Amino acid sequence: MSGHSKWSTIKRQKGATDAKRGALFTKLSREIILAAKQGGADPGMNLRLRLAVQRAKSSNMPNDNIERAIAKGAGAGSDEQQLDEVTYEGYGPGGIAILVSVLTDNRNRTVAEIRHRFSRSGGNLAENGAVGWQFEPRGVITIPLNGKDADELALQAIDAGADDVETQDDAIEVLTAPSNLEPVRKALESAGFEVENADFAMVPKVLMETDVKTTHQTMKLIEALEDLDDVQRVYTNADFSDEAVASYDG
Repeated sequence: MSGHSKWSTIKRQKGATDAKRGALFTKLSREIILAAKQGGADPGMNLRLRLAVQRAKSSNMPNDNIERAIAKGAGAGSDEQQLDEVTYEGYGPGGIAILVSVLTDNRNRTVAEIRHRFSRSGGNLAENGAVGWQFEPRGVITIPLNGKDADELALQAIDAGADDVETQDDAIEVLTAPSNLEPVRKALESAGFEVENADFAMVPKVLMETDVKTTHQTMKLIEALEDLDDVQRVYTNADFSDEAVASYDG
């Protein structure tokens, strides 16, 4: 299972403290603001906004917060926040490839914070293009099993146009071409399956196996990066083993 899939499972199981939930709401608001600014305030006509709103709702973000973020993104007030969308690339412990997707109003601050996190982990920030070629954009749909048969769900996902399906302990991740994300999501929901999350992601083309020590170091680095206010998502090509993940204490 890819680092992306394994890490998604870990975060879902760990849940979030109130402090981290507040930080998450700030990140979700930024994503909604940018989506509304780029594509308009109607989620029915703006796929990126629709996905951002769905992600916010699945994280139990209050509707008032969501509506304020949409209004802020669609408006053009004098206090409008300028957000830049940037992806940083780097090498983690053991040469693991890492992509860091950010929304920032201060690039100098953000790159300094990210570089510091990489350095503390024994990794380093790299030039643009250094590791990005190892990933490809995909649509990712997470569906909790809730007692349903994983094989049946996988077959229906493939029939709906999915490229691949990864089975986890309590859920499956459906991988699609970016253009097929929404049609596959709709087909699975119409078939009665609960979609926990649907989003775009950078998925590694080839996985890199990691030993226990490297796994723990990489997971600590990912957590440190995700704790930064400007960081939206972190992707890695690490192949975390179940044993290494089970022994991780954060």
